[in-house]
Amino acid sequence: MDQLNLRHLYYFWIISREGSIAKASELLDLAPQTLSGQLATFEEAVGGQVFSRERRRLVLTELGQLVQAYANDIFALTGELSETLRLAPSDRPLRLAVGVSASIHKLIAFQLLQPALTLKRRMNLDCRTGRAEDLLLSLKRKELDVVLTDRMPHTEEVTDRFAVHPLTSSTISLFAAPALAGKLRDNFPVSLNHQPLLANATDAPFFQKLMNWLTISNVRMDLVARVDDSALIKVFGREGLGVFAAPTAIKKEVCRQYQVEEIAPVTAVTDQLYAITRSRKVAHEGVRAICGDLE
Repeated sequence: MDQLNLRHLYYFWIISREGSIAKASELLDLAPQTLSGQLATFEEAVGGQVFSRERRRLVLTELGQLVQAYANDIFALTGELSETLRLAPSDRPLRLAVGVSASIHKLIAFQLLQPALTLKRRMNLDCRTGRAEDLLLSLKRKELDVVLTDRMPHTEEVTDRFAVHPLTSSTISLFAAPALAGKLRDNFPVSLNHQPLLANATDAPFFQKLMNWLTISNVRMDLVARVDDSALIKVFGREGLGVFAAPTAIKKEVCRQYQVEEIAPVTAVTDQLYAITRSRKVAHEGVRAICGDLE
């Protein structure tokens, strides 16, 4: 395979598409004998026959079908590249690689990304979710352009490696399945005493604030699950497994999408979100839009 030649692969791809060497030679403006020789060289490189003859027509062998599948992808991308290179530099799509902490609610994440997606210049978005620590490592390695998170990096990391851009913040509300929510609205927040609590992430800043608020309110809830995924925790809540918190700003959509109800807002607790970049001066147009730095 070290001898595999891209031009030979292209000749094979055209032959497989046209179904005969005669038709392919006309399209490629090559003599049939020359094309047959190139095909033989290609088969030697891949280690086997890529065509068999059936009724004067070339039919792909099992090996040929495998090679064709790769060739389809390769030359589709080559065509896209050719089209892109014909565009003026300012018209070419700009790749935007974003890391989103799994604990951030997906509706909020979409709202944060919208400014970049509505720019005149088209963005090719690569969006990954995961643990904040892993995403920041990818940011350091320059695999990501920006990380959206609900947790501030450590002070020394902000100074030495990253820049922090505060984004939106929202008070939180508590939600539960309709039957449980209806029962807990009366005598709130005392009604929460010894009720099951679903935690987005016990080390998230807003969760620590929530626990402090419960302590000040003389309320003790029973932590029954830690679900570090914003969509999955709502499913748990919908199924009646406990109370969960979500930003008040998206309460209508949370209630509609997951068939839960708001118990009550907790105005003393806020969820602050951040964009983390490698430098305070951001050159990427999409990242600047997310951070609100576009004029």
